Amino acid sequence: MTGKSPLLRQHEFLAERNLCDDGGALAIGVAKDVGIESSAGQTRAALAHGHATRRLLEDKEKLMVRTYVKSWIQPGMTMIDICERLEGCSRRLIKENGLKAGLAFPTGCSINHCAAHYTPNAGDPTVLRYDDVCKIDFGTHINGRIIDCAFTVTFNPKYDRLLEAVRDATNTGIKPIRNLNGHSIGRIIDCAFTVTFNPKYDRLLEAVRDATNTGIKFAGIDVRLCDVGETIQEEGEVYAIETFGSTGRGAVHDDMECSHYMKNFNIGHVPIRLPRAKHLLNVINENFGTLAFCRRWLDRHGESKYLMALKNLCDLGIIDPYPPLCDTKGSYTAQYEHTILLRPTAKEVVSRGDDY
Repeated sequence: MTGKSPLLRQHEFLAERNLCDDGGALAIGVAKDVGIESSAGQTRAALAHGHATRRLLEDKEKLMVRTYVKSWIQPGMTMIDICERLEGCSRRLIKENGLKAGLAFPTGCSINHCAAHYTPNAGDPTVLRYDDVCKIDFGTHINGRIIDCAFTVTFNPKYDRLLEAVRDATNTGIKPIRNLNGHSIGRIIDCAFTVTFNPKYDRLLEAVRDATNTGIKFAGIDVRLCDVGETIQEEGEVYAIETFGSTGRGAVHDDMECSHYMKNFNIGHVPIRLPRAKHLLNVINENFGTLAFCRRWLDRHGESKYLMALKNLCDLGIIDPYPPLCDTKGSYTAQYEHTILLRPTAKEVVSRGDDY
């Protein structure tokens, strides 16, 4: 959707039977031969990222977190309960360990006309309703290697066609990844979406940011309603195919109370006068680095009365706020997303499961 580019998105892991209270089918990713030409440097990059990916996929006693979430999410639950239950399970499964392993970004649970970047702040009374369209967007990382996925939850069957269209467009966008540029893939998603549902929409092929000890390295491209160039997919790169569909204008704007934040990894040294802001920045550096975070997570680390300090860091450009992205009120938006690893001889949809 047009507007501010969604922030760092990240993704899916698996749920162990002894940590989650529901069973489900194992999904270990899907790999398909795509005949990608190899080079020594690219192969090393692919193997390095593949090692982190396999750590999330190889345990056959695990099942995907989204399968676990779908087993209990229901109308009447508060959004805080939904997010904290999902995140609690995810932290146990990923064996959270500071910046070495953990949640990659706040759990998105945007509802109806809100397309992205909503997670409840403390005290948010919002309750999931039968007629809501809720996008669950979540992810984990190991040493900054991110796996990201998103799916849409509805209870009223009247939205089935919208979900089918967005899901099909996402899968269609995955198929052609073989030495294609972002504009070409965007056009393919465009055609698939128009044929299936034809609401007003936008689609994103979002870059996955590879966080390392030395900073952030981009490994992808961004596809929108305009031509963004001729960047070609190469071995060792990781992409998130993320498709949004909307019954509204298909354009988003900042709205609602902000919950998502992320440190600006391009900014140099900036003098900070407020002692409280200095303290808060230290907390952010120690617990999140340049990964996205939310106010609930600051609460979880024992911080309180930090809003002025957080605003000061935002005003200085050290922290970037990412408010919810919304279409017109009364509209409905849906989202599906998969993460793809381009291996030496195959593309692997590391977030693929039996559900989609």
